[in-house]
Amino acid sequence: MKIITALRLAASGLSTQRVRLDVSAMNLANANVTRTLDGGPYRAKDVIVAATPLPPEIEKNFGQALGDKLLRAQVVAIVDDKSPFREVYDPAHPDADARGYVRYPNVDVMTEMVELLEASRAYQANLSVVNITKTLALKTLDLLR
Repeated sequence: MKIITALRLAASGLSTQRVRLDVSAMNLANANVTRTLDGGPYRAKDVIVAATPLPPEIEKNFGQALGDKLLRAQVVAIVDDKSPFREVYDPAHPDADARGYVRYPNVDVMTEMVELLEASRAYQANLSVVNITKTLALKTLDLLR
């Protein structure tokens, strides 16, 4: 594998995990927001990640053996979570409806914390690939001296 290919694969993983971290942090920050600019409670966001083929200029380097098996991570979309809002009976709350219920965001704090940990670990793994690739490149240059 060429060094630049390894770096490109790791970079796609880094950018994907950064988006996942950002979205989870945004969800956690808005976990108790009952009124947004749209008027309702905050709706949690989900990141859709897909494995996409490598660009043709990279794929051709691997021939038939690996070219069709190597995929890179890519964020396809950030979508609203369609799960229902959590309703809590609190007639004294300024955002309570006529029945006295307040609609809170559909953010599950535990799920978001797991998502943050998972994305953080994946980010660290991709960063390790970048560092190892950099070390290999430097060692190769040292051999050529």
